[in-house]
Amino acid sequence: MSTDRPDASAADPTTPTPGPSAPSPDHTASGPADTGSPEAEPTDPDAAAAAAEDATPGAEPDPVPAPADSGEAGDTDPTPADSGEAGDGEPEAEPDPVPAAADSGEAGDTDPTPADSGEAGDGEPGAEPLVPGDGVEESPAGSETPAVSEAAAELAAQKVERERIARRKAERQAPVEAGGKLSGKAADLLAAVRAVEGGEKPPALYFDDAPAAPRKAVAAAAPPPPRNPEPAAGPTPGAVAAVEAVLTRGGAPAALAGAAATALGEDAADLLAEDPWRLLAVAGVRPAQADGFARALLGPDAGPADERRAAALVGWLLEQAALKGHTALEAPTLESALAQYGVPAPAEALERAIGDGAVLVFSEGDETGAEEAEEGEETGEDTGPVRVLVGLEGYALAEESLADGLARLAGGFDTPADWGGGSELIRAAAGHGLVTHTGGEAARAEPRALAAAARELGLRVCLAAHAPAPDAVTTAGLLAGTEGPGRDADGRFALDLLIVLDAPQLDVETAAALVESVPDGARLVLSGDPGVLGSAGPGRVFADVLAARACPQVVSRVPDPGPVGELVSGIGIGELNQVDAPGKEVVIVPVRDAGEAVHRTVQLVAESVPRAFGIPADSVQVITPGHGGSAGTRALNTALKERLNPGPGRFGGFDPGDRVVHVPSPGRAVPATVVSADARGLHLDGAGARIVVPKDRVESQVRHGWAVTAHQAVGARWPAVVVVLPGDAAQALSRDWVYTAFGRAERHLSVVHGVDQALAHAVAQVPPKPRTTRLTGLLSALAEAAREKPGE
Repeated sequence: MSTDRPDASAADPTTPTPGPSAPSPDHTASGPADTGSPEAEPTDPDAAAAAAEDATPGAEPDPVPAPADSGEAGDTDPTPADSGEAGDGEPEAEPDPVPAAADSGEAGDTDPTPADSGEAGDGEPGAEPLVPGDGVEESPAGSETPAVSEAAAELAAQKVERERIARRKAERQAPVEAGGKLSGKAADLLAAVRAVEGGEKPPALYFDDAPAAPRKAVAAAAPPPPRNPEPAAGPTPGAVAAVEAVLTRGGAPAALAGAAATALGEDAADLLAEDPWRLLAVAGVRPAQADGFARALLGPDAGPADERRAAALVGWLLEQAALKGHTALEAPTLESALAQYGVPAPAEALERAIGDGAVLVFSEGDETGAEEAEEGEETGEDTGPVRVLVGLEGYALAEESLADGLARLAGGFDTPADWGGGSELIRAAAGHGLVTHTGGEAARAEPRALAAAARELGLRVCLAAHAPAPDAVTTAGLLAGTEGPGRDADGRFALDLLIVLDAPQLDVETAAALVESVPDGARLVLSGDPGVLGSAGPGRVFADVLAARACPQVVSRVPDPGPVGELVSGIGIGELNQVDAPGKEVVIVPVRDAGEAVHRTVQLVAESVPRAFGIPADSVQVITPGHGGSAGTRALNTALKERLNPGPGRFGGFDPGDRVVHVPSPGRAVPATVVSADARGLHLDGAGARIVVPKDRVESQVRHGWAVTAHQAVGARWPAVVVVLPGDAAQALSRDWVYTAFGRAERHLSVVHGVDQALAHAVAQVPPKPRTTRLTGLLSALAEAAREKPGE
């Protein structure tokens, strides 16, 4: 394309030269990142350890960024959200010793950019949690219980599945008595931490025993959850009042009382009075704030060496890591993070947390296994690295249950069924209980063809997708019981074949609940594009299943059509190629600054694309890296609303006709349109379904949707897409982000380009951020055990 800056008409797709090439280096990108721009994060434990050595005790590092700006509808963005407010005693820039995960983000979104909260006058709560309304959703005492929503049904259904997972793991080894010295396996594994840190080779006893081969019959499932389960009861007014009194005594905002009582239970007031650092259990509270609360309650006795503080920090660090996609952390990394928070003896603190049963410890060797490790001890040979991982029980149980369930399905068929041939995917599904299928957008036709073939054979088939899709239910609706075939008497799905599209969007807890619900004798096909952004929640389920190679893997060879498909396919392998787009299917619009980016975006959506391609403005989707900044979703939505649907925003900032995104639960973003509002709440039309969002949830669950992030857009496609890349977004770009954003376009893609060579650099050299998980090792061990004992 031309590297000359276009004139005033350049925003029109009929004038710029097509092609993905970046503007020449002569173009000046916009200035340094503002409060909404992303910050670079170390991506490996060595960098974390180096940062830990240089840390100053008492400073407030942020080993895993603060929870997302709760003012962004359902936002779970794991990056910092404009902290560093005056008087908070925290540094504005903080090191991050926890490995960066594949962004696990915001409202239905794992966006790597900050939510950019706390902007003056934006009417949304700031990132600092100790202010009214930040990360806290309270129901006034005595208020009328709202009607059960799909989100509540989904959460209740997942709670049933989690309880079932816990029951299945109830026979785990009993925890070490609180306060006692470690012994047995826990002591051995803690010794492995020391050995790993000292460079010694751990003995074979540090390896977990290989899991037994899965049985083909499992215990009966729990009773099915009701189709419309009642929402969980909240804390009593008395409990909230008691917590409020303790918070006031400690100088913390009383607005946190409801969230604290919900997180800690009816005894929350007593627990906080005895251990003020338990305030970290409240979403959004940071260690510096919990330290201040503890000093106010305990006086000089509240110091960095307090064992209660260390225990709370261990859990908090693991929860923050989960927001970034990790299900566990390596022990040395966790110890480095504790040291950055001034814990004087991080190794001992971690040992106490394990001994108290607050966290679990695991070891992972290489594929040679325990026997070769033991042989290596005798011969002096190096059998490979051993990782010692620490994780929270909930995620550990979910990963183990998921591995068990996948192995159960994988071993469910001894002989293939006769489905009359057909495609490679159909043949694979006919002979196996678990199959993976990978491919781009065009490849989605293959699992649909499989579903049609299975229905012709009389099988009960369900097709589930992350976002609403034709002829498919949503994964969330399937789990909640509001969509799909329902459940049988044993609590399992009443089906013979479950095909999951958008499998990369499955987090470990959702996947565990889904797999646990697939009955014996049924088949599961996990299909998706491994190049897109990962799940909003912890885990990398699809990638781990592919890495374990425990089932047939069908790779589609169907290319995505047209210039957009050619461009996206190149990005998937790290190449930003210039493509031939005679119909202006791909247009690059260079801009000099964020203000021009916003102007060109509005012009493209409102005028140029509709005029050139006959695509209405409401079918053009804008995608940008983050919420904050001068060209983030907030600024773009403000400008687009003013042009496309001006109004006073009389319904909590919304007017009838506004395009919005409804986020009923983290990780889900449902496009909708505002219809009206009344005493019950805001009425939305989501793909023909009427949605009523209660008034007290509108601020946290609804945001304007003309412009979204790539994480919110994943799983959906539009006739035309405008991707906005302002200069301050350069650090947020990665190959999977660009691949996902560009791949949302069906017919036309415009790129409002202000990042100079950062786009090509991101595609070629910035792979997805790693996530620390255990599923690959667990599933591989189960598969190996099944191969060794095929008769069981």
